Amino acid sequence: MPIYEFYCKRCNTIYNFLSKTANTSKIPLCPTCKKEKLIRQMSVFAALSGGEKPEEKHPLDGLDEKKVEKELAKIAAEAEKIKDDDPRAAAQLMRRFTDKTGIKMGDNFYEALRRIEKGEDPDKVELEMADDLMSEDPVDEKLSGKKKSGHKPNIDETLYDL
Repeated sequence: MPIYEFYCKRCNTIYNFLSKTANTSKIPLCPTCKKEKLIRQMSVFAALSGGEKPEEKHPLDGLDEKKVEKELAKIAAEAEKIKDDDPRAAAQLMRRFTDKTGIKMGDNFYEALRRIEKGEDPDKVELEMADDLMSEDPVDEKLSGKKKSGHKPNIDETLYDL
């Protein structure tokens, strides 16, 4: 008898459902919310047996490694020339690096860069945006194929009937 995993966006919880048959089409309602339709998840067993969860791909997969290394070397050389009291130049350098390598950072990261490039005090920007910056993945979810609520999902250990 297969066990299926389903995710509730509202509760940010993964639930396990036991099916008496191989049921690939039934989608249950959330046991907690009672109204929210759940989203089928790839089970850990399935992932270990050869299937790869799209959200487990490394966020930098597909980037040209040689290009990244080359740009890192250039950026490192430029970074050594930047004065400690020039945060604007450091922010511009970081933006050039992400543009050249194809690495996409989260929206809050780019907002912080934009504010520092405009001349705002980096300490003030960091203080005001700390919660937003800490709650987002450092690498953009669109690149990694990953959608997150900002918190790791809870796992309900109860085995529900499908």
